Amino acid sequence: MPSALVFFSEFSEAPSKAQRELLTLASGFENPAVSVASQVSAAAQEVLASYGVVKLYTASSEAQVFGEHELSVLDAALQATGAGLVLLANDNFSRELGARLAVRHNGAIITDVIGITGDLVATKDELAGSYSVQAKPTNGTLFATLKPNSIEDAPAAANIPLAVEELALEDSSDAKVRIAAAEAKAASDRPALTEARVVVAGGRGVNGDFGPVEDLADALGAAVGASRAATDAGWISHDAQIGQTGVTVAPQLYISAGISGAIQQKAGMQTSKFIIAINKDVDAPVFEIADLGIVGDLAKVLPQAAEEIRRRKA
Repeated sequence: MPSALVFFSEFSEAPSKAQRELLTLASGFENPAVSVASQVSAAAQEVLASYGVVKLYTASSEAQVFGEHELSVLDAALQATGAGLVLLANDNFSRELGARLAVRHNGAIITDVIGITGDLVATKDELAGSYSVQAKPTNGTLFATLKPNSIEDAPAAANIPLAVEELALEDSSDAKVRIAAAEAKAASDRPALTEARVVVAGGRGVNGDFGPVEDLADALGAAVGASRAATDAGWISHDAQIGQTGVTVAPQLYISAGISGAIQQKAGMQTSKFIIAINKDVDAPVFEIADLGIVGDLAKVLPQAAEEIRRRKA
């Protein structure tokens, strides 16, 4: 069985659900190691050890460069470990990172993975979840990005001593791309859209008012998503866009409110475990893939659902 290396740009003592899933998957391979492009606290190191990680490679940088430092950290850690499998997050940045290194090391990259066997056979959904595909690299290291909500978080039974190594990297101050400015996003108590177990999404049918969608999401402890029509109209941030040109989600429960369900939107949510669709149009395409369909006005249905959920929680 090959060894596994997981990469994170940052890692804290309170890792995200997606990070925990990556660690759980890596723990099933030999000598799981982690590389982080910043410093890792003692408390965070204890979390890594609880997942059976045996080696941690770290390196921080003060240079305001984009991507080059992370690329150097992962490259150096890969050379140090000789890992046969590199696991990354499923975001655009990590996909680009994996692709660049796959080319550099004559390896292979598979994105949107939902599982990997010990002999590096990766399983993923294709064509908006219409097919389940198994793929295997023909040579070199496999770089794989893991789709959130694909692996059950399961720390190892016992902590394993964690060895920490500070990587010596070349100066990246002459990088061609620099960070000109950075702005922190507004903090939210809602879960991250790509990691949430429940998502409530609104579309053109909300007519600019995402209040009922957000109220139901808060009652369920869910994330808020949207169709492209809603984000293009400026009703909600583009970060919430789900679909072919947005993010892909695979929650346990997906509630679609006022979204017609065009193929571009289906591509981003069709692999959800259970889909509830609410739409006034009985012929809306979304009903074709919904497990439960409600023909009605979302402005009436959503508040009633939120009220009933809160009543049952009380």
